[in-house]
Amino acid sequence: MSLSLVSAFVCCSAATLLLLQWRRRRKLLRQIAGAQERRALSLQEMEKAAGKFRQQLTRPTFQQQDSKHPSHQPDPILSLSLPQLCEKLRDGSLSLEAVFYTYVDKAFKVTGDVNCVTEYLTDSNSQLLHVKTLEKKGLLYGVPISIKDSIDCKGHDSTLGLVKCLNQPAMADAVVVQVLKHQGAIPFVKTNVPQSLLSYDCSNLIFGRTAHPQDPTRTPGGSSGGEGALIKSGGSILGIATDVAGSVRLPAGFSGVCGFKTTGNRISKKGIIPSISGQKSVAVGIGPMARDVDSLALCLKALLCEEMFRLDPTVPPLPFNDQVYSSCHPLRIGYYVTDSFTMPSPSMKRAVLETKQLLEKAGHMLIPFQMIHMERFIFDVGMRGLFADGGATFLESFKGESADPKIKDILYIAKSPNWLRHLLSWIIRPISPRISEALRNMTERSVKELWVLHAEIEKYRQEFIAEWKKLDLDVMLCPQLGPAFKSGFPGKLSVATSYTVLYNYLDFPAGVVPVTTVTKEDEEELKNHRGYYNDIWDKLFVKAVEGAVGFPVAVQCVALPWQEELCLRFMREVEKLTQEGPKIP
Repeated sequence: MSLSLVSAFVCCSAATLLLLQWRRRRKLLRQIAGAQERRALSLQEMEKAAGKFRQQLTRPTFQQQDSKHPSHQPDPILSLSLPQLCEKLRDGSLSLEAVFYTYVDKAFKVTGDVNCVTEYLTDSNSQLLHVKTLEKKGLLYGVPISIKDSIDCKGHDSTLGLVKCLNQPAMADAVVVQVLKHQGAIPFVKTNVPQSLLSYDCSNLIFGRTAHPQDPTRTPGGSSGGEGALIKSGGSILGIATDVAGSVRLPAGFSGVCGFKTTGNRISKKGIIPSISGQKSVAVGIGPMARDVDSLALCLKALLCEEMFRLDPTVPPLPFNDQVYSSCHPLRIGYYVTDSFTMPSPSMKRAVLETKQLLEKAGHMLIPFQMIHMERFIFDVGMRGLFADGGATFLESFKGESADPKIKDILYIAKSPNWLRHLLSWIIRPISPRISEALRNMTERSVKELWVLHAEIEKYRQEFIAEWKKLDLDVMLCPQLGPAFKSGFPGKLSVATSYTVLYNYLDFPAGVVPVTTVTKEDEEELKNHRGYYNDIWDKLFVKAVEGAVGFPVAVQCVALPWQEELCLRFMREVEKLTQEGPKIP
């Protein structure tokens, strides 16, 4: 074959490849544009629905028919805690319409500021009418509830921020949504997530980036970032989310609200789309996000009912134990201020120590807890668990997709072959041992190696429980990552989730409570922060959190598996001692 023919063939092949890429790109852009247009129409429906209600209020005939709100004011409704709101809805002192459309209106306005709602669930209007006909009023009678994007709502997409998931409406509500409706709740919006869920930033190419309510340059966290931003801004009183490495606790802590994840199988996961389908190394927890702990407890009480156990027989029939939650006997509380892997920011450390002092003054016993083999856990267990297939399942999600810039770092690693990861690990080891270890452990494993990993996870879990039992602990107080990172940094600092992902592997219930805010003294102390390794990750951590005076900082509360009620009781005690009273947006 002549050189000219070879050149022509190469040129034609390259041109064909570029043409195919261009066509694929155009198709993606058309699909995204279509989704954005549908979203805009959905938000217009929200605005219209709220506006129509306001117009009705001005009509004299309406005021005569309904004396519950002759001069409707939204602020008193929005300031109520969930238990207070439920009481007023059940006794009829507030109408269903007043509450529902107040939150619809507020959520619409909030989304204009922080971009957190992805879709208005228009069938919520039908649910509102249905709730009005109910003879038996459920525990969440008339409560508008926001739902994370990845949780199925019948007739609506669960996108995970991926174009391939558009125009694939769910055939049925997730079990958790069915149970909420059974209890009289009205799911009314879906909220934004990072592309693929595997990030604690909150950005995708379809719906854009969700901003932190206090500062648009910072992230509200993820993957339930839309929920955190909406609740903090007052656009929702209760949200339902998922947590695979801190996806409830991180956005709750960053935004300054309360969040809780249950033991993996305490709440049904039927109808909930995971970030990595099929992986069983890390337990996914489901849980609520709200402004206060009593709201979390009320939601859990509503979910743990016969209807859930009937709809999903794989969930153990354990109803909520009110006696444990309402108890007030002194607790034996373990605590630590660092996991010895990610050095806490000054505000994180101070939050734990100040909370410890308050708990001791209240009569509780605080016992130091020594973290065990944390570096071994993060690398030999944590890194291997989510990526035991070398990232192949994660990459499947991105076939035919364009990647959001916020997650490109992890995509580059997932796309590189095993040999290249091992080579890079060897080259980087003298400069950054931690990055070297991460690359070495994010490689594909055989089935035998995966089984060994599962045995190691169980061994570590039993070692942790043994240490817990030796100290005769009831619960644990520990740091929660914070304050809110600047946008873009979570994708570069996956290892900073060490404080939260631990309790997914252990499958312990865990929640966060905001207890303080960053001070000028914290900021000054941060200037001397070097971390435990003084490597690039430690340096990036400082850049991620600096300049956050006034931002919320939370602590994390943990209990042993299946002891959700005890964990919530502990969270309520922390909230009472540190904040005294409900948090109002």
